[in-house]
Amino acid sequence: MKRPPARPRAAAQTTHVARKRFGQHFLIDPQIIQGIVDCIAPEEGDRLVEIGPGLGALTQALLQRIPRLTAIEIDRDLAARWRRLAPDKVELIEADALAFDFATLGAGLRLVGNLPYNISTPLLFHLLDAAERVRDQHFMLQKEVIDRMVASPGGRDFGRLSVMLQWRYRMAHLLDVPPEAFDPPPKVDSAVVRMIPLPAQELPQLDRKRLSALVTAAFSQRRKLLRHSLGPWLDAQGYGGDFDLQRRAEEVSTDEYVALAQSLPSAA
Repeated sequence: MKRPPARPRAAAQTTHVARKRFGQHFLIDPQIIQGIVDCIAPEEGDRLVEIGPGLGALTQALLQRIPRLTAIEIDRDLAARWRRLAPDKVELIEADALAFDFATLGAGLRLVGNLPYNISTPLLFHLLDAAERVRDQHFMLQKEVIDRMVASPGGRDFGRLSVMLQWRYRMAHLLDVPPEAFDPPPKVDSAVVRMIPLPAQELPQLDRKRLSALVTAAFSQRRKLLRHSLGPWLDAQGYGGDFDLQRRAEEVSTDEYVALAQSLPSAA
């Protein structure tokens, strides 16, 4: 993952003041914006949906390649701004992305966005509900979060987020983004990730809620062996198998967690 050389920051596009409660940090570095668009590679006819268009740095760059996109914006002032400035190019939906049903937008969705870091993890879990309608996702997130998303077993970054997303997506860390690429600059490094949902024929069939409960139990005491955390949970499910509990949670692969979830007795 390469970090592009920094360029002078672009001038602010509006007098809009970033709102802390929405986690707003507006992307302003032209080279990085172009790099993200190149990663997305939008084409005419794509069903592109941007989460949180903000001041439009990424939006405008995308609209240089496609005639129209859909945008989800929670900030009512910014929503009004988009309705006023580009009604013919931006289908604006004023909504909270955490509550919005993305499946209602159709199939073949290409989701993009500079996601607010204060809601990134719950939003990623929320988007699992619409994964079968999604072609791909390109998001800018806190680099630490992306490190956890793509982590391999055995390291401290591997955890519940890793398992629950790796079960459903193929993911790649594409690009690092420094704080000075934003206005105001965040206190953390950022990165861009690509997420491609596994096709139906490759997707393990299981109850996602049970997998989530299993993984939550496993990582509830990650410094201890699984016999202290996952063991009691498995007993409560009536599991009678021989899963190796003499390991710590981060030492078990996503495939092993999925296979264990599939082997559980049917829920009463």
